[in-house]
Amino acid sequence: MILSLILDARGKGKGSSGGGMGEKGEGLIFIISAPSGAGKTTLLRKVMEELPGLRFSVSYTTRPPRANEREGKDYHFISPSLFQKMVERDEFLEWAEVLGNRYGTARKNTHLLKSEGIDLILDIDTQGARRVVEQVEPAILIYVLPPSLESLEERLTKRGFDSPERIQFRLANAKRDMEEARWYHYVILNDRIEETVEKLKAIIIAERCRKKKNGLLEEKMNQWEEPHG
Repeated sequence: MILSLILDARGKGKGSSGGGMGEKGEGLIFIISAPSGAGKTTLLRKVMEELPGLRFSVSYTTRPPRANEREGKDYHFISPSLFQKMVERDEFLEWAEVLGNRYGTARKNTHLLKSEGIDLILDIDTQGARRVVEQVEPAILIYVLPPSLESLEERLTKRGFDSPERIQFRLANAKRDMEEARWYHYVILNDRIEETVEKLKAIIIAERCRKKKNGLLEEKMNQWEEPHG
């Protein structure tokens, strides 16, 4: 029932000039994690196309770009030496090495997000998520599950990026990762992409409403007291 009300309110606010529910970011940080191949990239792209006020934090990596990836949109592709210099200058909120390649999330001025009407999305693993929550304001952690390990293996095989040995490594890592997901705020099963998109949008809208709750109550209470003051 609550989910239906949130989605209904989102639909009514969409396209209105009055700043409907969920149309503006509140300076929140959403950490999205998932096993490789769980469909997270497609999910985030669709959500950001449909819900205003979201900004994707583009990570840095030392691995070469894949055929369908673009510099500055999917990743910032940099050399190992430059990555190391950024580590030494403490320019990363978190960084990790996976399968011989390094990945890092740059520090952001999160205090400016609310004034810009933006919420930030971080696409990082569970290990990186732990590091981030120690350094920034309370973040909302969302874990995206594949329907099954069999379906995950099928997706990894079909996309053709990894050798059979590397796929088995990713599957083993996915099992360990799911244990870490127990301390996340939300877990979403990505069985049908359209439904998963609506669930993630509903979570973001609900968290925005919670963030602005006290300010909205104070504003309305002051307005209602004025005629009687």
